[in-house]
Formats: sequence, C-alpha cells, structure tokens
Amino acid sequence: MSNPAKPSAPPHVAPSGVVATRWWWVRHAPVREDNGCIYGQEDLGCDTSDRVVFDAVGKILPRDAVWVASNLKRTHQTAAAIWAAGFPKPAAMPHEPAFAEQHLGEWQGLNRKAFLARQPIGSHWFGPIDEPAPGGESFMDLYNRVRGAIERINVEHAGKDVIAVAHGGTIKAAIGLALGDQPDKGLTFDIDNCSVTRLDHLTSDRHSGWRLPMVNQQPWIADASHNAMHQPAGPEIATASKLA
Repeated sequence: MSNPAKPSAPPHVAPSGVVATRWWWVRHAPVREDNGCIYGQEDLGCDTSDRVVFDAVGKILPRDAVWVASNLKRTHQTAAAIWAAGFPKPAAMPHEPAFAEQHLGEWQGLNRKAFLARQPIGSHWFGPIDEPAPGGESFMDLYNRVRGAIERINVEHAGKDVIAVAHGGTIKAAIGLALGDQPDKGLTFDIDNCSVTRLDHLTSDRHSGWRLPMVNQQPWIADASHNAMHQPAGPEIATASKLA
C-alpha cells in the first residue's frame, strides 16, 4: 500500500494532470456495551483490546495523511488504538459531526436482531433510505450530510491522503457517493468493524470522478484467532434468522 515504513506494492498513480485525493475510511472497533440493541448515535465505547488488529490496520494506512473522525468517542478510541499499536500519532484529528452514524431515534435501544428480523428479505439497512426513524434521521439525511463534508474536505485537502475514522452507515454513504451518487448501492456493501475502505476522488480541469481501489479490507483476517473483531452490527444478522 502506501506506508513507507514497510515494503509494499507501488501505490495507484493518477494520470498526468489529475489530482487524486485518497480517502482511507476505517470503521470503528466493535461495541460490546450495546446489549444487542440498536445504538445509532448513542455515544458508546468500543473494544480496542486486540492490538494485532490495529497493528495490521496501521500497516496499510499512509503515514503522511490528514486524519478526521466523527464526533462519537468510539471513533476516537479506534484511532487511539491504531496509534498505540505503533502508528505515528498525527498532530491533530478534527472531529466531524457530519461523519456520525445515522441518528436512529426511537429505534435506538430496541433489540437489533428482533428489529431486523421484521425487515423484508434483501433489505440492507434499518429501513428504506428515505424513511426517517421516529425522532431521528433517514439514511438520505445521513447521506446528504456525509456528501457535503466529503465535498468540502476534497477542496480543503485536494491531492492528499485523508484517513477518516467513522461508522458503517457513514462509509456506506461514502461508497454510494463514489458509485455515482447512488446511496442505495452503497448500502449493499458489508463494512466490518476495523475494516479499511479506500475511495479515490479524481479531478482534472474538465472532469471529476471516483475510483474504488478497495472496500472492507481486513488485513488481520488470515489469522482466525482475531475473528472476534467482527461484530454483527447491521442487517447482515437478519439473514440467518430469516432462513432458519
């Protein structure tokens, strides 16, 4: 990848005249204190006990990068665990509220498995993308605020690497943007805890677009002893219950 401290394959190189802003999205570590309930924007902590996982994540991240995280502490704890595993701590990591998880309103605190078991087969989220949670947001609300922040940061840090520590819904929204402003398509991707997703924004004098070098990369996954870092936290857990 692009970590100069380790041997790696050559990075993707943008064509002459093209500015590439490379986004490295990291989903936060698994939450253990949710009691199996939907937590959305509840400010819960996460499990950062497996140093091997965070060492592996750090090995594929670029050293000279701009860091940003959501305003929820589980993303700050995840970033701190990457630094504690040996990755150089950046001088600053701004907190970006626009990158917070979807506010799921009255759904927060409900049993996740039971809630998702009521969703239609093939559903990829807690509800239709334009359906607000009672007292909360729709996925489109999340998508629009994430898109606005990405577009702003693309201008502020054009041509740089941006490491963004965020949430499953946030990263799915970013993928939907990279797929040509198709938020529903972004929801079809799995985003595991601690995984890394890379999305490159490319601009030239006349055009702009995205390239998706990798989605949901889990550099520790070859060692089964670290499987506990996967926490089913989304609609993927509904499949088994429906087919049972």
